[in-house]
Amino acid sequence: MVSHEERLKRCLAGETVDRVPVSLWRHFPVEDQSPALLARAVVNFQETYDFDFVKITPSSSFCVADWGSRDQWSGNPEGSCEYIEFPVKHFEDWKKIKQLSPNKGALAAQLECIKLIRQSLPKGTPIIQTIFNPLSQAKNLVGKSNLPIHMRLNPKEVLNALAVITETTLEFIKSAKKLGIDGIFFAIQHAQAGLLSPAEYDEFGIPFDLEILEQGNDLWLNVAHLHGNDVYFGKISQYPMDVLNWHDLETPPDLSTAKLLFPGAVCGGLRQWETLVNGSPESVTKEALDAIEKTESNRFILGTGCVLPITAPHSNILAARQAVEL
Repeated sequence: MVSHEERLKRCLAGETVDRVPVSLWRHFPVEDQSPALLARAVVNFQETYDFDFVKITPSSSFCVADWGSRDQWSGNPEGSCEYIEFPVKHFEDWKKIKQLSPNKGALAAQLECIKLIRQSLPKGTPIIQTIFNPLSQAKNLVGKSNLPIHMRLNPKEVLNALAVITETTLEFIKSAKKLGIDGIFFAIQHAQAGLLSPAEYDEFGIPFDLEILEQGNDLWLNVAHLHGNDVYFGKISQYPMDVLNWHDLETPPDLSTAKLLFPGAVCGGLRQWETLVNGSPESVTKEALDAIEKTESNRFILGTGCVLPITAPHSNILAARQAVEL
């Protein structure tokens, strides 16, 4: 039997695999407010479907809560919480963002969650921890619509805060590596033409992203998630990552084109809503097999463009898992 780790390593190397790797991941609202409950939910999900890697999906507030951000679960079908309190209300509030220790508060709680998951899963099952890039964390400190305003009117303070966020994130990753993670899931939310200009992302995004990726360069399963539409795929495809994941059926490039631009593996092929939530097992299977054919089963991981909505039927999730066995 080929282990999940062996299969993925062959996939990343562009070698022949016994079957295409597959992974889906989701939020666990309510459980994500407790390290033990989130760990149990993640492990149960993996024991049910036996995916090739486990992506730990905490509430996005885990990395900003100790700076004063607050969120709450309000029934979002994606499973994500909504922010109800932002600590940065005025330009000068960025100066209050001081470096956090990974050994205290919400960061320490997430490390405990990683520890519990690693202890509960077989050694050959890779786990990766979600890491929001500094701009994504900054958004959750000031609010989505406010961030570009602050960047343009007060760039110095925002850049200083991004440097602090980066240092805090680097220390968290150092601690997570000691617990046995195999990689990070690097969530990038602002490399979109509808949010920032290319020059703005070059200044406020790329330098801090690359600093964090340097910290993870000794891990073997680093996944970049490029969120949204009209993305700057060309920029992010230059990042030193093992896997790229984006909404490939909703925004260019398609999987085949992406493999020409990016030397690692691409992850996608399934639509969140139209197929995994509103489709049938047959439509999931058809879409999965179509993606496998288009990528020629090479440097490809079957997945979806973002989180699996918590409303996705069990039979559809199972169909995605079983499609790679056909």
